[in-house]
Amino acid sequence: MISPSPKRILSPSVQSPALILLVLSFLTAVPTCTMAFSANAAVRRIARPAAFLHYSTRTTAATRPFTTSPPSSVVDGLSTALFGAETEVDPGKVAGTDLRIVKYPHPSLRRHNQEYTVEELKDKETQKEVARLAKEMFLIMYAAQGVGLAAPQVGVNKRLLVYNQSGDPKKWLDEVVLINPHIVETSQAKTIETEGCLSFPEMDGLVERSKWIKVEALNLKGKKIKKKFVDWEARIFQHEYDHLDGKVYVDRLTTAEELAKVQPRLDELIEEYKADDALTEEPAL
Repeated sequence: MISPSPKRILSPSVQSPALILLVLSFLTAVPTCTMAFSANAAVRRIARPAAFLHYSTRTTAATRPFTTSPPSSVVDGLSTALFGAETEVDPGKVAGTDLRIVKYPHPSLRRHNQEYTVEELKDKETQKEVARLAKEMFLIMYAAQGVGLAAPQVGVNKRLLVYNQSGDPKKWLDEVVLINPHIVETSQAKTIETEGCLSFPEMDGLVERSKWIKVEALNLKGKKIKKKFVDWEARIFQHEYDHLDGKVYVDRLTTAEELAKVQPRLDELIEEYKADDALTEEPAL
């Protein structure tokens, strides 16, 4: 939640006991970071922004404000917390937009998502509409304390996603808007991390993703771009890209046991959807 990638804070090469005690006392006084030890005992700060890329994870214990129990396959032996927030945030009505995040089993999450045509993106009015949609998605994403969002999550079934891997609205230069993205290459190496989603509140699970990916997409002006995403940024993109294909993170849970853990909450969300008189379409499971 604090940094988008692990940062070394204290190295074993530091020899001064007084300095070590000073640094450790400072770290223990900061509640908004989580610590983990790598194989060489170096202390790293590994808390990440919430991914309500929608990403989010629930806090399940007072002793675990930003982290989850590490899977055995985590690279380098790090106890990682990719997606987490002290409390999950449903932003509800956000100033500046009428869009809202839809929750499972809303049909928008499973529908086919249309690509924007090159002709559409050459049209000035369409460019303005797409730019406005992206801007409003960022508003919702930041209100949800997230790092990314896909258009289907706000009820718009178009192949558009936005993200800011820092999760900080002040770092607007980190904002990325991708139109009609396609994954053209993936790494053989995989990582397993805990993921969650604002469309699936109060639940999370372990998901395997490629360590790096290569992507082709269009920018807001319809210009073709190519990018390679690695680690945290690659996971953000893959999570959001799944939404464009009508997939959700629970489709990729690593084991039947992981699915069994969240099934009661999925059942609750289905009942909540059916009980909402404003939602007239059949749930899409």
